[in-house]
Amino acid sequence: MSDSRMKILEMLSEGKITADEASSLLEKVTASESITDTPEGKTDGNTTSPRYLRVVVNSTDGDKVNVKIPMSLIRTGIKLSALMPAEAAATMQENGIDLTTLRDLPTDELIDALRELEVNVDSTDGDTVRVFTE
Repeated sequence: MSDSRMKILEMLSEGKITADEASSLLEKVTASESITDTPEGKTDGNTTSPRYLRVVVNSTDGDKVNVKIPMSLIRTGIKLSALMPAEAAATMQENGIDLTTLRDLPTDELIDALRELEVNVDSTDGDTVRVFTE
């Protein structure tokens, strides 16, 4: 067990934080470890398809975002784009968004390619953004 996890559990047992706060902190530690456990934040070479797309944002203003999107939802979204009404698709295309290409994407290849996705942003004012799959 990591030192961070131990400290969180100690604070919980001492009553310094609530169970909800401990849970939130443990989630953040898990997200952070999934990025930094291996060299350069890469995955451990696991060949299984990722199950989730994660977006984690921590701002110095106290804003926190932790989004976990199931890959099955992404697969469904790609298929649903093919069912979009022509008028809506035309309006989007006029604004530079062409979703018609999504229906021709090989879904499994896209999901497999997302395994390699990694976005790490650390701003000069302390804000952090992480986008990755797990």
